[in-house]
Amino acid sequence: MMNLKDILALDFAYLDTFSTRTDTSWGALFCNENQPNYYDANHAHISEASYDPISVIEEVKDFYISKNIIPRFYIYNLDVQQDLLALLKSNNFGYEEFISPVQLWDNHIIKVEKKEQTTIEKVTEENYEEALEIECSIKEFGGKEIMQKAFEQQFNHPAFTHYLLRYDGKPCSTACIFEHNHQARLESVATLEAYRGKGFIGELIQFVQTEMTDRGIQKLWVFPINENIEKVYQKYGFQTVDKLKTAHAFLGGKSLKDIQG
Repeated sequence: MMNLKDILALDFAYLDTFSTRTDTSWGALFCNENQPNYYDANHAHISEASYDPISVIEEVKDFYISKNIIPRFYIYNLDVQQDLLALLKSNNFGYEEFISPVQLWDNHIIKVEKKEQTTIEKVTEENYEEALEIECSIKEFGGKEIMQKAFEQQFNHPAFTHYLLRYDGKPCSTACIFEHNHQARLESVATLEAYRGKGFIGELIQFVQTEMTDRGIQKLWVFPINENIEKVYQKYGFQTVDKLKTAHAFLGGKSLKDIQG
């Protein structure tokens, strides 16, 4: 298994591109006041044991409430967080747990049948709106309000590259790559509902794998939102190297499971 600190270091680098991080003695506070409903940009991130969980909860509540943002926790290493978890539940926080697979590409470019009508291109100012429309239509990403701002931030950040797949000239699918220290993370793989089941995801992933090989990327990661999506990526050369048990505690608003459907 991969070291949790290594996984979180890559995750922090990703979060740092769209949220301001404040490191604390117990973890980190992430905040983006311009996107208060974007959960990944606004949460307390805890992976070490909390020796004074009451103070941690009060610090997090004060921080986010002062900014009119709902207090949220993303919590790892649940075995050593039992006191914190019990207090969150007794303090009226909503609570949910996840099994979060961590997958690493095996560096073998997959073989998929490429359709003659399919083309794949990088997202530029010319096709920006077409790619944005696809991502805004995917409810698992959080909806139009969140994705419009998130997509704009990523598009303007040098660590991200977005791709758009067309079929017969019509935009159908998107994918995104985040690069950091010779590693990359595959994000935002999505297909419009009318075009699903036609193998477009495989074509996109094959294209991305070729790009990463040409650019000398040493490791290509993916973090599926659940075990069903994990099985999809396994078909395309991604091996599960770890499974993180994580928790989300929240003092209002929707749960992540509600958003992801």
